[in-house]
Amino acid sequence: MPPAADDPATRTALAAHQAGALRWLGGGAIAVVLGVLLGAAAGPLVDDGRTVPGLGLAVIVLVLVGLVGVGAGTGALLRTIRWRRALAVTPWQIGRLRIAGPAVIAFEPEGYDELDPTAEPVRLRLLSTAVWRTRAVQGLDGGEVRAAPVGGGQWVLGADGLPTLYGARTTRR
Repeated sequence: MPPAADDPATRTALAAHQAGALRWLGGGAIAVVLGVLLGAAAGPLVDDGRTVPGLGLAVIVLVLVGLVGVGAGTGALLRTIRWRRALAVTPWQIGRLRIAGPAVIAFEPEGYDELDPTAEPVRLRLLSTAVWRTRAVQGLDGGEVRAAPVGGGQWVLGADGLPTLYGARTTRR
């Protein structure tokens, strides 16, 4: 079987994931820079005895929110790189997706027999807690999906018609 990264839809989804990561990273960096610049501009105002209500709070919020954005963007960018490397050597497995809870899913690979007492589906928990991502995956309940292990107990899920990939971590029962 060819590696998952050979699929044009997979390459497009990875590029979209990377673009989102770069947006978070860039937006966070811009917010930090604006917070620092605003703080530097506030210095002369305070020296002159003038005050601007809420200026200090705005500086703190910009820097903190920016740092969160930088962290989220960096994490997503590293995840994209790890996924790209893993999918370059790992083929997609086709199977059915079953929803077991809000962010808990089970992947039943092709050939899975639910009547076989020794057969176990791959139990996963979504990495993202974003409501829209969780709902998008829940909409795939009973549908055919592609999944691939990417190491460290993590899997990547995709399906026809979805513009992105979803990360999940294996769980116990």
